[in-house]
Amino acid sequence: MRSITVVGASLAGLSTVRALRAEGYDGEIVVMGEERHTPYDRPPLSKDFLKGDLDVDALALGDADEYEALDVQWLLGECAVRLDPVARTVTLAEGRHVRTGGVVVATGASARMLPGTGGLAGVHTLRTVDDAQALRGELLDGRPRLVVIGAGFIGAEVASTARGLGLDVTVVEALDVPLERQLGREMGLVCSSLHTDHGVRLLRGTGVAGLVGENRVTGVRLADGRLLPADVVVVGVGVRPATDWLAGSGVRVDDGVVCDAGCATSIPGVVAVGDVARCPSPFTGRHARVEHWSNATEQARTAARTLLRGESAPAPLTAPYFWSDQYRVRIQLAGHVGPRAEPEVVEGDVDSRSFTAVYRREGTPVAVLSLNQPKFFNRLRRTLVPAAAVAL
Repeated sequence: MRSITVVGASLAGLSTVRALRAEGYDGEIVVMGEERHTPYDRPPLSKDFLKGDLDVDALALGDADEYEALDVQWLLGECAVRLDPVARTVTLAEGRHVRTGGVVVATGASARMLPGTGGLAGVHTLRTVDDAQALRGELLDGRPRLVVIGAGFIGAEVASTARGLGLDVTVVEALDVPLERQLGREMGLVCSSLHTDHGVRLLRGTGVAGLVGENRVTGVRLADGRLLPADVVVVGVGVRPATDWLAGSGVRVDDGVVCDAGCATSIPGVVAVGDVARCPSPFTGRHARVEHWSNATEQARTAARTLLRGESAPAPLTAPYFWSDQYRVRIQLAGHVGPRAEPEVVEGDVDSRSFTAVYRREGTPVAVLSLNQPKFFNRLRRTLVPAAAVAL
């Protein structure tokens, strides 16, 4: 394989480049990305970067010396629109064809937007550094009323940051229990209570009918008819895997690129990594996209080995892990909270917002959640057992 093209200048894409070189690959590597930035760290976008404590340079995942050593050809600001696995080419939006031996799909996902809100000033999503810069400008520009639609982790982190800046913040969540899918009902209620603990208005079980405003948003109309005044609105209602460019390629797509455990797709010589990859997980017992920072780095090593060996490499048996910083509380979760997984607080107490809970299924630990107890959490996460190994 004389050349490999990585589509997506992301953490997952860069991690795969590093893994390819570490495995001894010395051929040509081309990295193309729709954004004009070299790979950068996304978690700070909703926190320190958003409140103005970091600049763009501080987000960089690599530097000029490393990129020179990796010997990468960068095609930034270039959007891939087609993959032809027979001709072994990736076509760019401006019509150029990049010939390649192998392909790494690392295109990630894009933020979902509410229908009919395009072009309305003051309405934001948060996925890229450009998104964060635009939102930061408004939050720091004396616009006091923020409405966040969606109480997932991104929405919660934005609400936390904005509240720390002194804004009046309302969070609207369609579900009765925010984060129930990720944490279960009991702990979803505990973690979402951080909003009310810090003076943020949380509206649960409430849908959004639409936004109000002519050229700029002035309010959010709820499904029950209420109107929330708003100077700025952030929409955090999930993401959509960036797979449109793979249409007609033969690569199987179903809520992401469908892969085996080694990140191999349905087309030889094409692998997928990161938020766009839907791989089988022993912890979930099914194919799933895992949108976590640690997953992007771990998958990259597996995908690189699969691509270079021509057969699927074994994936590490590592529990999915993520963290979220909200209101000076670090939330950490490892494993998978599935049906019938019951949490038990084993250290600290819920009321103090400093505790660790172990989720057990059939008596077996399958997940661990911690608030502000990182040392205890790190010890217990090593005891987790994949859900697939637990008797049904």
